Amino acid sequence: MSDTAAVIERCAELGVRVAVAESLTGGMLCATLVSVPGASRVVSGGVVAYDTAIKASLLGVSQARLDAYGPVDAEVAKQMAAGVRRACAVAGVPAQLGISTTGVAGPDPDPQTGQPVGTVWVGLSYGEITKAILLDVTPGSRQHIREATVHAAINAIQELLTSPDFSS
Repeated sequence: MSDTAAVIERCAELGVRVAVAESLTGGMLCATLVSVPGASRVVSGGVVAYDTAIKASLLGVSQARLDAYGPVDAEVAKQMAAGVRRACAVAGVPAQLGISTTGVAGPDPDPQTGQPVGTVWVGLSYGEITKAILLDVTPGSRQHIREATVHAAINAIQELLTSPDFSS
């Protein structure tokens, strides 16, 4: 069973609905999740917030934070993950798990902050747990960075759902 299939199965076992907020990966993470048969049992949906303004307007990321630190930031990743849970609510019930991706795929550094290509944040939000994971996926092409980010995000979900202190 692939890591993605294992994540979908574990979410189904736990009754956990997942919502995805993507910038850097542009929909690739959600597409990877829904490529697994039966994903509709757990994937509520996703928001591709590629433009920074969408992070604020649809996901509720603090505009002041975006102005001060740019979109490639740990707190932005956390706010995206928390915000997509609400944005992808089903029948008024937010998704239990939100995951986000934001970063610099290149070819140039982030124009606002100068952060280098390959700087990536994955955000996770589940219950009271909200965290951001910093990745450094250099060197590599845009495609490599995006694929590595999807792989890391799937692994982050898997680690969260199988950790000893995870409560369903």
